[in-house]
Amino acid sequence: MLRLTYIFAFILLSMTAFSQSFSKFIIVDQFGYLPSSSKIAVLKSPQVGFDNTETYIPGANYSVISTETGNAVFTGKPVAWKNGTTDASSGDKIWHFDFSSVTAFGDYYVLDVDNQKASGKFRISSAIYNEVLKHAMRTFYYQRVGFPKDAAFAGKAWADGASHIGNLQDKNCRIYNDKNNAATERDVSGGWYDAGDYNKYTNWTANYVVEMMKAYLERPEAWGDNYNIPESGNKIPDLLDEAKWGIDHLLRLQLKNGSVLSIVSESHASPPSKATGQSLYGSPNTSATLNTSAALAIAAKVYRSLGMEVYADTLQKRAIQAWNWAEANPKVLFQNNDAAYGSLGIGAGKQEVDDYGRLMAKLEAACYLFDVTGDAVYKNFFDANYAKTHLIEWNFAFPFEPDNQETLLYYTTISGATLSVVDKIKTTYKNAMLNGSENMPAFTTKKDPYMAHIKDYTWGSNSIKSIQGNMFYNLIAFGIDPTKNATAENAAIGYIHYIHGVNPLNMVYLSNMYRYGAENGVNEFYHSWFTDKSAKWDRVGKSTYGPAPGFLTGGPNPSYNWDGCCPGGCGSAANNGVCTSESIAPPKNQPVQKSYKDFNTSWPLNSWEVTENSCGYQVNYIRLLSKFVDLSYDCSGEKDGTAFIDAIGKCAGGNTGIVPETDPDKYTANTGEFELNSNFPDIQIFPNPNKGLLNIEFSGIQDLN
Repeated sequence: MLRLTYIFAFILLSMTAFSQSFSKFIIVDQFGYLPSSSKIAVLKSPQVGFDNTETYIPGANYSVISTETGNAVFTGKPVAWKNGTTDASSGDKIWHFDFSSVTAFGDYYVLDVDNQKASGKFRISSAIYNEVLKHAMRTFYYQRVGFPKDAAFAGKAWADGASHIGNLQDKNCRIYNDKNNAATERDVSGGWYDAGDYNKYTNWTANYVVEMMKAYLERPEAWGDNYNIPESGNKIPDLLDEAKWGIDHLLRLQLKNGSVLSIVSESHASPPSKATGQSLYGSPNTSATLNTSAALAIAAKVYRSLGMEVYADTLQKRAIQAWNWAEANPKVLFQNNDAAYGSLGIGAGKQEVDDYGRLMAKLEAACYLFDVTGDAVYKNFFDANYAKTHLIEWNFAFPFEPDNQETLLYYTTISGATLSVVDKIKTTYKNAMLNGSENMPAFTTKKDPYMAHIKDYTWGSNSIKSIQGNMFYNLIAFGIDPTKNATAENAAIGYIHYIHGVNPLNMVYLSNMYRYGAENGVNEFYHSWFTDKSAKWDRVGKSTYGPAPGFLTGGPNPSYNWDGCCPGGCGSAANNGVCTSESIAPPKNQPVQKSYKDFNTSWPLNSWEVTENSCGYQVNYIRLLSKFVDLSYDCSGEKDGTAFIDAIGKCAGGNTGIVPETDPDKYTANTGEFELNSNFPDIQIFPNPNKGLLNIEFSGIQDLN
């Protein structure tokens, strides 16, 4: 029998019931809002897409209710988006309820007064995103290759031994086309699993390092030393401890002549420590060498600022060696996973770039090398080639070339940069952002009713959202036009709200964040560790633990499709059966913002096109989120307080009066549904200690919305 589940009410832990019923059509950031930020609840009535049979007609009056007192702290009226037009990107009619004037710290919900429908609970606090950033950053720890995930840091749920350190794996890895030749062995250990696959792509690893360095340089005060990774407490921000894990891997990939290996192809298993297959590396190439040069150069600046002079000297020296090799070898290519190169099965994604990509990598390396050395060689190269970037050529800024655009912006901050070049870059970026129809005008006209506009939804759209948010924040970070700073900040944070639930699915696009404030989020995603049908790590509430917290999934992808072998040509009846084993509409045949499904089914349904994580997605989101954290406030909202989120997600210690829990196993919300009692088998409870609420679900009753 088809089971229909509806969230009927929120009940206080004291079991005092609210009189209002929950509505998934009153959408807020599930974690909450900064006191000074814009706060707009989105009210939706589905018109097109999988949910178009569900209806919600907003009442005329809305209030913001304090959960502490039960009193309304603000009352207002919703405003129809575009006079009641249905938005094509979401398939929804939308109303906005603006409660930005509510700034006091506390827990609240939005109430449709006339219909007695309530949003989920949210918090207003200067520290609201601090814990979210911590767990989003910790995903890199879970992605470390060759490093044990001890229970003290990973928790019992996701503890695992070091992976890929066995015979013929990363410590004694051999080249892809001579894998039986011991003379080719190299230590290529370290680094991160790139995504849901375990391969390590040098071009992309170098980019993650660069993004982490920029995130630190742009806002060093955002980064704590308490993320509960093995290096925590060493007086170095954990962001930089994590980055060093990737940097040291890049150093191992560099050969004596300065060139850098392109890729390390790894075997897969769940958990990762069970992977036993041989590791193989690809040949050096120019793009990997240039990208590594850029990463080592900017890292030299950051670690020197921490007093790590010897390490910084090594990074700078190696960056110059890489540059020199690339100068002498400008077009050495390596095509991985390519039959013509004899490299089938070496990695999955294609890491090689075209001529423009190599030029941009060299421009980036020149920028950071000029910054750390002051050598005119690098400045002259930059000045001679910066105008070949698409930003300058096209007078156009867009979220598919953020690295190139930000290389130009970074140059404007370097002492001794050519002033005419600086002026050209800033003027062009200002015009492209403030006048380009898909940038600031899209925000000010509310082109997207969910207030996080991007023009194109593609594979990895959540990453594109984060990049677009960073593009807006760059207006502030690089002093492009101070008169637009407030508008740019509101535009940028809209993309955070989108990822935190202000989207057509009312879904937090981060994995398993229920103990940290999410109410409806990612329960499963494509990953070789948290794999489909895993008894321990598949779906939250079905498997024992679900996936680790904080991973950003790819996001809505209207180009998703099942494999070309479906429905009947996948090699066996069992494989063909997977094609029709579950509905794939959504993500297929939906408005673009609804082209998502919370699933991790592998081939031939290829869920990776929608839900796979990526370190690239993650670092873009982390960098944006870091702009909105304030470590001077603790989780209770106290300035310079000492309260913290404990092992089960409660704000404890400090002046809260709550004794911190140290045993994460005391938290039960991610271990599965359980029945209230045997007389009501269709009622399930989902406790959420951070919310101070119980979500009560009733099945098989009338739709309350």
